[in-house]
Amino acid sequence: MTMNVKEAFNTLNNQELAWYPDDTLINNANITLFNSKHGLADIEELHKKSISDPQWFYESLLNELDVTWHEPYTELLNTQNGIAFPEWFSKGKTNLVHYTIEKQISNGRGEHLAFIWEGEDGSTVSYTFNELNKKVNELAAGLISLGIVKGDRIGIYLPPIPEAPISLFACAKIGAIVIPVFSGYGSESVALRLNDSQAKVLITADGFYRRGKVINTKAEADRAVKLAPTIEHVVVANRTNQDIDWNQGIDIWLHDLTDKHVNQTVETERLLADDPFMIMYTSGTTGKPKGTVHTHTGFPLKSAIDLYFCFDIKKDDRIFWLSDFGWMMGPWLFLGAAVHGTTVVFYEGSPDFPHEGRLWELIERHQITTFGVSPTLIRSLMTKEAQVPQLPSLRILGSTGEPWNTEAWFWFLDYVGKGRCPIINYSGGTEVSGGILGTYPTIPIKPCGFHGPIPGMAATIVNENGQKVENSIGDLTISSPFLGMTKSFWNDDERYISAYWSKWEGMWAHGDFAAIDKHGFWYLLGRSDDTMKVAGKRIGPSEIEAAVTSHDLVKESAAIGIPHKIKGEVPVVFAVLHDAKVVPLESDLQKHAERSLGKALKPQRVMIVSDIPYTQSGKIARRVIKALYLGEDPGDVSTLRNIAVLKEIKERGQESETTFREKSESTGG
Repeated sequence: MTMNVKEAFNTLNNQELAWYPDDTLINNANITLFNSKHGLADIEELHKKSISDPQWFYESLLNELDVTWHEPYTELLNTQNGIAFPEWFSKGKTNLVHYTIEKQISNGRGEHLAFIWEGEDGSTVSYTFNELNKKVNELAAGLISLGIVKGDRIGIYLPPIPEAPISLFACAKIGAIVIPVFSGYGSESVALRLNDSQAKVLITADGFYRRGKVINTKAEADRAVKLAPTIEHVVVANRTNQDIDWNQGIDIWLHDLTDKHVNQTVETERLLADDPFMIMYTSGTTGKPKGTVHTHTGFPLKSAIDLYFCFDIKKDDRIFWLSDFGWMMGPWLFLGAAVHGTTVVFYEGSPDFPHEGRLWELIERHQITTFGVSPTLIRSLMTKEAQVPQLPSLRILGSTGEPWNTEAWFWFLDYVGKGRCPIINYSGGTEVSGGILGTYPTIPIKPCGFHGPIPGMAATIVNENGQKVENSIGDLTISSPFLGMTKSFWNDDERYISAYWSKWEGMWAHGDFAAIDKHGFWYLLGRSDDTMKVAGKRIGPSEIEAAVTSHDLVKESAAIGIPHKIKGEVPVVFAVLHDAKVVPLESDLQKHAERSLGKALKPQRVMIVSDIPYTQSGKIARRVIKALYLGEDPGDVSTLRNIAVLKEIKERGQESETTFREKSESTGG
């Protein structure tokens, strides 16, 4: 743990309360009404009971959320296979489409808006639940005509356009398993996910608009498909009408596929509650990305629970969260909102195009009530000195992705929320289908903090021996099964156990440093493993290293994450060459990595060095590299295999930082 983490917590610990709820908000909040209904005194009592009596907690919420079943479950939670492999709702049968879209229609809300979409070019599309159901059925019928059956995997490599949620629900309806893929990924990253899941179909688009430019998604998808031999069909949504290459016998326009099944209704597949519906890949510190497996009653209900308690979501709200469909918050948004029957507003393009006020216009135009973004975006908008108008429709501000800094937090509170709307700080991960720590709109708030674990989450902070700590920085852990935890990694139980359950007996190790201040507020203080969060997007160093090492001249590499004022964290890579006599431009290595990772995740810098330090067990000593790069004390390095290279890494890091600062100052950024 670096001194930076301790210093950050000391600063946060001394802050005062910055926001207070009014009586109207408190009295009408979901959490207030729920506690009153069940005779609970406060949120603390609710959390304690949710952990001590999960049967009561989850059954109360199933009733509150009106979750419908094809066949009732016989047992809520079965842990006979161990705490790491719980079975939820044994023998119960349902389908997420059944208790979202179909439930809303059967409850008389078919004409309520399911979502409103706005393109960067100003075009808009909206669907009621009836209209969404029609589109979902037609695409589901089309997928069946392509030979897709229950359990088949389908990659969804789409930008934020209407076809993304339609595809999600259509796959779920027929029991196919969704593989969401970030629309900014390069072909190799896309192919990695398709190959690991052995996907049969890829749903993509011809392209989309970004900062006024037309992005050719189909070209990247074509390159990925050449590397993914299990793909039999590529279904292409027409967004931009641009000329694209066409592969006869493989490619099919999405509208041609659905036109063959207009008004056709497909029976919703009746699935066991624990059947998988999605494999969402998240990066770790070693090896390939981890395919977290999520079920028909895990991910959707966890997101709905968090929306209910933390974001106080109502049926007539309009919720927006700036996220790509390939990141957790994309499916989280659509699924959680559909359980509640809430309207989702989503947007295709850049948040500051054609000007920095684009998001404020979006809020006004569509009367958004719940507005979620990352701290990275707020830091970016602050630098533009944007003038934020009064936004009377807003009542809740949301935040996730990475830790806040105080200045940006106050700007969001004061300039966007006008001091009226609470900032619901929310943090968890892909592996947990939502949040571990959250904030409630009914309690005063401190800058950058959390009120604590969300109901159902038995979160604890422990020291290196797994013992609970008070008034000290430690590791964030979870000690009881919770609805939404990944069922495992796709075809890799051993790696799943190693990643989360091997550090301490009976505890999920999440990989975050955390602490509780003197007032009881919780704080996250960065990753305790090497996983990076680049502008809220989580990626492991191994994936970045693979992108750099794929260059013919590179023998090996080591990636670290370093602090960045806007993005929170950015990757920096040290590369070793096969032949020291043939030296490529370091900028060329950076561009090479960008082709695989995409622009959003490309390394900030790539530096050529003669060697890389390893531990005696053969692991890259990334923490040592990072400390040297940042000019910090690397600690004991006597056990490393090749300590001679440390001086070189330190010098290259200091040289690079000096050059980067001079360049930034000369360009004003």
